[in-house]
Amino acid sequence: MPINGLSKERLGRMHDVLAGHVASRAVPGLVALVSRGDETHVEAMGTMHANGGAPMRRDTIFRMASLSKPATAAAVMILVEECRLRLDDPVETWLPELADRQVLASIDAPLEQTVPARRSITVRDLLTFTFGFGVVLAPPDTYPIQVAVRELGLDTTSPAFGPDEWIRRLGTLPLMRQPGELWQYHTGSDVLGVLVARVAGQSFGTFLRERLFEPLGMRDTGFHVPADRIHRLPTSYAHDPSTGALVVWDEAAGGKYGRPPVFEAGGDGLVSTVDDYHAFYRMLLNKGGFGGTRVLSRASVELMTTDHLTPEQKVEKDAFGDHFGRHGGYGFGMAVRTHRRDLASVGQFGWDGGLGTTAYADPAEGLTGILLTQAAMDSPDTPRLHRDFWTTAYQTIDG
Repeated sequence: MPINGLSKERLGRMHDVLAGHVASRAVPGLVALVSRGDETHVEAMGTMHANGGAPMRRDTIFRMASLSKPATAAAVMILVEECRLRLDDPVETWLPELADRQVLASIDAPLEQTVPARRSITVRDLLTFTFGFGVVLAPPDTYPIQVAVRELGLDTTSPAFGPDEWIRRLGTLPLMRQPGELWQYHTGSDVLGVLVARVAGQSFGTFLRERLFEPLGMRDTGFHVPADRIHRLPTSYAHDPSTGALVVWDEAAGGKYGRPPVFEAGGDGLVSTVDDYHAFYRMLLNKGGFGGTRVLSRASVELMTTDHLTPEQKVEKDAFGDHFGRHGGYGFGMAVRTHRRDLASVGQFGWDGGLGTTAYADPAEGLTGILLTQAAMDSPDTPRLHRDFWTTAYQTIDG
């Protein structure tokens, strides 16, 4: 089916809706992109900081947060295609810290109350977030395992220790579930970053740069913002839980993204621009190739963007409100739409970032959308903006 592009009149509607969110101060600024076929439309509006100052620009660099996860999965699949990793091989060959696992008798059990794991953790388990460990979807310190994770410093986006120490500390804890039993968010991507580095014999960031970012022309994507580009990084904001007002979470100059991290986090560590991430998503939409470069095979991309979870594995994911449950399925490092409940087609894939980012591609429509903001998803304002962006992105489809 030919792709007819985007409606100019309806792009104007999208502009007006997004501008309304900026005018209401839901976010200080944003950069939005929608593309279809050969047509790409970008909106940059508002300011880099809540108190005004420099305007948002198309080349503004954002903290991508969990939009790092699909890139991490792509890096793993590069190694799978080279037969340096196999999806169903135990990861303990490379990560001996995760060998001979014990598993909590129940999620609320003391750490000493365990049973042996029924099998080893595989690469596939990590890619699908079913390896038996992840974010506990309960208030902080509800269970002993959460306390242990916090005390070991495994709950931070920027650990003060490197990947070897990170995986060593993780290996001192029991799993929360049996390998393959349940989808649990986030931690699998961080483990994959350590795995890629060990298999490749180089840092995770170097592998990503050489094998994924440079081939796709993603010049502004990495784990920190160099000093000569720090002026392009906006202030990052969270919301005051009592008032909803924006409060500074991370400054640009002098903040944690202004220097190389000790731990390059595959789950949430990347910074990027709207055009860089558009290149990555266009590669996925094009089944592995973009701009004359092929980084993955069609078969690998199709595997990444297929739902791999059983109904039993999805129970906790689907029970956790609109964020995790609305897509229906989960592939490798990203969600996959398995049912139609809004304007998105079945087969749409992508993910959201807790610091205010969202990116998805829709093969049925040939549509890619990316919205980058500097306001976290910890109040109703930013998720509401994201929903309006996706509604207006889909209504721009012409034909």
